[in-house]
Amino acid sequence: MSSSKYAEQRACRAGIAGILATLLVSWLLGCRPASAACLPNVDPSIRALQTLVDQDANAALKKVAALLKAELASPVPNPQRLASLYSVQGQAYSILELESKARDAVFKGLKLATDNTDPVRIMLLSLYAENVYDQAGIAAAVKTTEEAQAVQKRGSLEDICLLIARGLLQYREDRQDLAIGSLSQAYRSSTTPAFAEPHILAAGVLATVLRGMGDYPQALTLNQEAIDWDAAHHLPLALSVDRFLRGRILILMQKYSQAIAEFDDARKLSSSLNDSQGVAFSDVRVCEARIELGQLIKARASCENALFTFIASRFSDEVKETEALLARIDLAEGHPEKALATLNEVLDHSGTDVLPLRVASLYQWRARTNAALHNYRDAYNDLAEYMRRYVATNDSDRTKQAVALRARFETDREIERNALLKRELDLSHEQSQRQAQQLRWNAIASVSGVLVIALLIYFLVTNLRFRQQLVRLASQDGLTGLPNRRRTAELATDALAASTEFDTALTLAIIDMDHFKFINDRCGHATGDYVLREFARLGRESLRSVDVLGRWGGEEFLLIMPDATAEVAIATLERLRTLVFAITLPPSGAGLRVSLSAGLASRDHQVRSLDELIARADAALYVAKNEGRDLVRVADEKSLNASGIRRLNRQ
Repeated sequence: MSSSKYAEQRACRAGIAGILATLLVSWLLGCRPASAACLPNVDPSIRALQTLVDQDANAALKKVAALLKAELASPVPNPQRLASLYSVQGQAYSILELESKARDAVFKGLKLATDNTDPVRIMLLSLYAENVYDQAGIAAAVKTTEEAQAVQKRGSLEDICLLIARGLLQYREDRQDLAIGSLSQAYRSSTTPAFAEPHILAAGVLATVLRGMGDYPQALTLNQEAIDWDAAHHLPLALSVDRFLRGRILILMQKYSQAIAEFDDARKLSSSLNDSQGVAFSDVRVCEARIELGQLIKARASCENALFTFIASRFSDEVKETEALLARIDLAEGHPEKALATLNEVLDHSGTDVLPLRVASLYQWRARTNAALHNYRDAYNDLAEYMRRYVATNDSDRTKQAVALRARFETDREIERNALLKRELDLSHEQSQRQAQQLRWNAIASVSGVLVIALLIYFLVTNLRFRQQLVRLASQDGLTGLPNRRRTAELATDALAASTEFDTALTLAIIDMDHFKFINDRCGHATGDYVLREFARLGRESLRSVDVLGRWGGEEFLLIMPDATAEVAIATLERLRTLVFAITLPPSGAGLRVSLSAGLASRDHQVRSLDELIARADAALYVAKNEGRDLVRVADEKSLNASGIRRLNRQ
């Protein structure tokens, strides 16, 4: 068993809500213990066995085996009792992390309990949801779960348990939008005291989904609800797991000291249960937090403790993550050679044996290590691989978060009616969340930019080929592939200097995509990015080889046309204005079309600076916008008075 799956199953020892570790961004997901608590059997003897499973799963298995043998040997075996015994057997195997045996027991029970209104069948379906990980099995489980749910009374205990199982399966399918709907419905439907335990289960799984979306305050609220329940009902294993998960959220919020306190509490509980793996998982997370705080000596001790256990347990991916943390400590302590040797071992299979969403950061740290050793060629290659993986991951995350946020908007208004989850949810809050996420991305990009600049300086001195690659990396807009604003300004300054020196024509144009905010709001940011990329492609294909089209900011572009009079520039822009009509929008953009407005300004003897020429083009653009958009206008003496006006109504 891989260690990532072990960590998930440890967090779900008695229950529904384990989430595949490969779906995570940078942390292990966990959940609440569930099976027996969600739907206890009506037979007192079976309920006693379910309780025994939570206390001693091996002892429960022995009793169940004896009872199964006796029942099967009877002249007329009772199918209902057999199915119930198989459900207890599956529950015990699930707690012992023997998922294949758990599935076998569940299948035997399902052959006997075929009625979708039978609580025993619902219990078996919930157990199957806990123990299925392959995509084909998940799809089959979703189908059978939805069939069973269709015949349940809405808001019943059976309905709630199936909603939790369905939400788990949907999240494993990477459908956060559907998972939020199912889990929120289960949470709302279980607010009565009679449904207290499934309510806690739903809260735990919902916290997992919200944490994956980056909604840490809401995840903490739900997590605290679970911790309070664990403490009140004396559940040390569940309490250990929930405190561990709280520490992971706090690390993501950069509250490292608070996170260490939670991990220490989780570690004590795991130690009291003789759970050495649980101790190791707490230790490695403490190591991570102490590295961020600069407490390197203590961090090393925690990581080495965890590494010993992970090696003994043959958890290869956790061994590699722990070794990567030790490499960071070596680098910080001034031992880059040792750090590089460790990171080379961690990435010996190009990251294929490490959780995919952790691989990018490994390449980033190896790039820093190579740079510290002046291995700039290797540092550049690692940095390029880091950027490739980072961009791919964040493009996917942004799309999934947009879908999930739309689903949350429909459900959170009802969730907030519960006193435990009161908070203000409006458009400004969602916008601030997106802005905060964007700031985090920008911070990461800024750190990467510093490294790129450092490498650029070296290559300018030592290697022409790599210098050219780095110059291109530092001067290119990542979305459109066009020169970025800084590079575009440099090229415009050079063009103006050459035009002035040799008294040749020069025309600049500021181009703005019309109604771009409407397109973004209605069709989504992915469509907005597509429109900008398509416009950049059309510009490259239709302009002269001497013309330069650069990204000026947002949906605004600057076009530099050397040796072009205003008449030539107008013809060029009219052609480009016609071409953008072909950019198609999805059905959600019905009623909208892609168009542009542009303002032109040509150099004359009165122009003294680039800012002045751009101001004239900007004023002409304002005229085009003011006259109805989808127009090209040329700066004249009358429009110069508007050069200081910003386009307040530009959309």
